[in-house]
Amino acid sequence: MRIAFLGTPDFAVAALKALIGTGHQVVMVYAQPPAPRGRGHDLRPSAVQACAEAAGIPVRTPASMRDPAEIEAFVALGLDLAVVAAFGQILPGAVLDAPRLGSINLHASLLPRWRGAAPIQRAIMAGDRITGLNIMQMTEGLDEGPVLLSDSLRIDALETAGTLHDRLAVLGARMVVEAVDGLARGALTPTAQPEEGVTYAKKIRPKEARIDWSKSAEEIDRRIRGLSPFPGAWFMAPSDKGLTRVKALLSCAEDAEGEPGTVLDDELLIACGTGSVRLLRAQREGKAAQDAGTFLRGFRLSAGGKVG
Repeated sequence: MRIAFLGTPDFAVAALKALIGTGHQVVMVYAQPPAPRGRGHDLRPSAVQACAEAAGIPVRTPASMRDPAEIEAFVALGLDLAVVAAFGQILPGAVLDAPRLGSINLHASLLPRWRGAAPIQRAIMAGDRITGLNIMQMTEGLDEGPVLLSDSLRIDALETAGTLHDRLAVLGARMVVEAVDGLARGALTPTAQPEEGVTYAKKIRPKEARIDWSKSAEEIDRRIRGLSPFPGAWFMAPSDKGLTRVKALLSCAEDAEGEPGTVLDDELLIACGTGSVRLLRAQREGKAAQDAGTFLRGFRLSAGGKVG
């Protein structure tokens, strides 16, 4: 089949590579325009664009797929199918319906739970025990289309958004190939999403990253892991130079109690509104991420201290 692939971040790269390795022809890749990246804020291509160019596949990076010229160019590709994975734009009906078999989307949740922009982070932050992937036929509604394939993963006790992202990307690559082959054979039957159980995974807002130590240990632990490694939940800690911003990247909840924000021992146990959180991995501003033992060799947070 003639396929266009639309995706932008690392999450979509595994799926693109898997498609390239099949007998189908990826004739065009679409990605978001190059954006400022790195310390120099130089314009750099997205992970998907870089992958496609390395494979010799032509790439388009439109600012908007609603541009009539972009729609015309997309229709002119004569596609059998469009495969979408974290592209980053809402696609108009004229694009979704242009391929002979329509457009399918790889979405990192078990729909209808966590429709929207940040399903991986929101699942961890909500305390979900199970998540997974759906491949659905796309409609103009937000992640509302009927489901073609579904598979699930357990969210582990020390799962972060980063580790879950990587596991889902591997699973997604396999599922995309299965879906494309199934559609080519006419072997897949779409199933409408349930009307009950709809939730929305809103985009992560910067103010959510500041840790509020008055919350329960369970909620803070889930927030730390759900925002790790990016943007990273953070707090301010005393240092020789005043206050230093520290990102908490991995944690677990414990039972010890104390005044919220109080350091309870010399091994990064911090009191919450109820219970406490032990930091297992942290990062000082301007420094690399470190496990707790290495972090404490260069930055002391002693028992009795306060963070905020």
